[in-house]
Amino acid sequence: MNPTALMIMLLSLAIGTTMTLLSHHWLLAWIGLEINTLAIIPLMTKTPHPRAIEAATKYFLTQASASALILFSATMNAWKTGEWSITILSDPYTITLSMALMMKLGLAPLHFWLPEVIQGIPLSTGLILSTWQKIAPMTLLLQISHLTDLKLLITMGLTSILIGGWGGINQTQLRKVMAFSSIGHLGWMVLILKFNPQLTLFNFLLYLTMTAAMFFSLMSISSTKISEISSSWPKSPILVTTMMLVLLSLAGLPPLTGFSPKLLIILELAKQNTLPLASVTMLASLLALFFYLRLTYVMILTLPPHIPPSSTHWQTTKNSPLTAAMTTLALLIFPLSPTFLLII
Repeated sequence: MNPTALMIMLLSLAIGTTMTLLSHHWLLAWIGLEINTLAIIPLMTKTPHPRAIEAATKYFLTQASASALILFSATMNAWKTGEWSITILSDPYTITLSMALMMKLGLAPLHFWLPEVIQGIPLSTGLILSTWQKIAPMTLLLQISHLTDLKLLITMGLTSILIGGWGGINQTQLRKVMAFSSIGHLGWMVLILKFNPQLTLFNFLLYLTMTAAMFFSLMSISSTKISEISSSWPKSPILVTTMMLVLLSLAGLPPLTGFSPKLLIILELAKQNTLPLASVTMLASLLALFFYLRLTYVMILTLPPHIPPSSTHWQTTKNSPLTAAMTTLALLIFPLSPTFLLII
């Protein structure tokens, strides 16, 4: 892509998200979401492949549907209450706005677009879609968290954790695995949203860090399939070792960064006297743990078959300081969790 066009698209992404973050008015928030949606579509189609075009079309249709629902609900709410403020919502439109924002995030059962879209686009655009594009809808959800329906949030959260685990088990494509991982993590955030919004924000920030670290690592070794990472160990053993640790951090194993939000969410659910919900959540997360462990097993504990060099996949390793920084954050923040919670 032309560097000037790329800069314009990235600047538009930044402006769209910033506009949504700074707005108190539903119409301005909606405009920011639309700028975000339109800015990423050229990045998806920068490699003119039929799969990329299909992914961009699916993304556009899904996001346009969710945006139309947001605009309709906000307009009807303004007609009923006389207010465009984000924090003033009347009863029926709270649910429709919540559902539209969850559709934009890719929460189950409104998740069907996310794995297919991420699978059809380059890793760099997949990184933007999995991290930056989640910021604006999640911020709006946090702002209306006190008005949302608790049963809806619990249902969507548990469904997303289950779908995120089940969907990732059979995958051989790393981008689809990351998509289902995203669905599962967003389920944890939505589950605790009504009880403790600060904990949702903390979980979201750590999710952004860990997902970015994983995508940067995959971009460094140019891998999109499990079969490709299984042969990456001889080429870059240190990078593959840190990738394994990032996967375990995404799985939520102690003493890595990913353990912190899961521990705090389970403690919060226990404090709210919802022990059955906490138990079901922990059992459902074992599904995701299985496919993370399967990936680490393939990366570290298996040797690639000895095949003629001519048929091996050519890989180049492109290490960057950003990969190292994000990986360090994705692994070592756990001891600093109380400090972050105080800041948030």
